[in-house]
Amino acid sequence: MASSSQKGVVITIPVLVLSVSAAAIFLFFLLSSLSSSPCTCPPSIPDSTFTTTAAVVTGGTVVEEVVDRRISVSRDDVEWVKDQIRANGLHMQDNVLRKGINPRTRAQQLEDLNNFKGISHYEGSEANNHTALPCPGELLVEEHHSNYGEPWAGGRDVFEFLAESSRLTANSRVLEVGCGTLRVGLHFIRYLKPEHFHCLERDELSLMAAFRYELPSQGLLHKRPLIVRGEDMDFAKFGSDVMYDLIYASAVFLHMPDKLVWVGLERLVSRLKPYDGRIFVSHNIKFCSRLGGDECTKRLGNLGLEYRGKHTHDSLLFNHYEIWFEFRRSKA
Repeated sequence: MASSSQKGVVITIPVLVLSVSAAAIFLFFLLSSLSSSPCTCPPSIPDSTFTTTAAVVTGGTVVEEVVDRRISVSRDDVEWVKDQIRANGLHMQDNVLRKGINPRTRAQQLEDLNNFKGISHYEGSEANNHTALPCPGELLVEEHHSNYGEPWAGGRDVFEFLAESSRLTANSRVLEVGCGTLRVGLHFIRYLKPEHFHCLERDELSLMAAFRYELPSQGLLHKRPLIVRGEDMDFAKFGSDVMYDLIYASAVFLHMPDKLVWVGLERLVSRLKPYDGRIFVSHNIKFCSRLGGDECTKRLGNLGLEYRGKHTHDSLLFNHYEIWFEFRRSKA
C-alpha cells in the first residue's frame, strides 16, 4: 500500500521574522494614534453636579460653553475653607471701621452720595456726567438688601435647594412669582441660559433695584431675564407657548387672598411641564390646608396638580431653615 504524504503549511524563518516585525510596527502606530487622539467619552459626574452651559462674553459676543458645575457646596468644600481659616490663624473680629481712603458706615456712605456724589466725581449737570446707568444712592449702598427680614445670603440657599430638587440644567426655564430685588433670582439668572428666567413682580421699588443695580452690578445684563411688573397673577406677557421646568413662590402666597392664589395656580398649571416640571411654595400652603385635606386634594386634582410632599432645607451660613411644599403636574 502506497504511503500517504502529509500536507501542511511550511513557514520559513525569514517569513516569520518579517510577519512579526510588520505586526509590531502596526501595533506601535495604532497605540500612538490612540494616545494622541482625545477621548470622546463623557466624564463621570458626581452627585449634585449638572452638565450645563455657561454664557461667556468673548469680544462682545455671548458664547455658550458646556461645563460641569456643582450647584451646592460639598463637604470637602466646607472643610477646605475651614482649613484655610485655621491655617491663616483667622478669628472673627468686631466689625469696626478700618483704615482706608474714607471708611464709612452704610448711612454715612448714603449721606456722602446724596450730598457730594461720592469721593471723586465729575462736576457739572447730571446730563453731562460719565455715568452710563445713573443709580440712586439707596441702591448703591444696598439698603434694599435689608428688605427681607433675613440675610441676603439666604437667596443662595433657596437657589441651591430648588435647582437641585428640580434637577435643573442651564437649558431649563424658570418662573418666579414675586422675585423682589432678585435675592434668589440672581443665582438662577447666572446659571440659566439667556432669557430662560422669567418673573412677575408687583413692587416698583424692587424692580428698580433689580434693573438699576443688581443686574448691572452682577454683570448679568446680557442674560436678558424677562421681568414683568404686574399683579393679579396675570402671566399673559410671558407668552402662551413657554413651558417651565420650575415655578416657585418664596413667601409670596402668604400675602395674597386664597382665591387669588387658586386663580394663579389654574393659570400656571398649563405652563408647567407635565410630570417632570415642579411648583414649589415656601413657608405654608394655608390657601390649600384651610379647605380641609380632602377638599384640597380634590381641588388640586381638578387642576391637574399633585401634592408631592413637604421639604426643609438648611442654610449654609446661618442658623436657619426653610420649609417648601412641592407640586407637580399630573396630567399631560
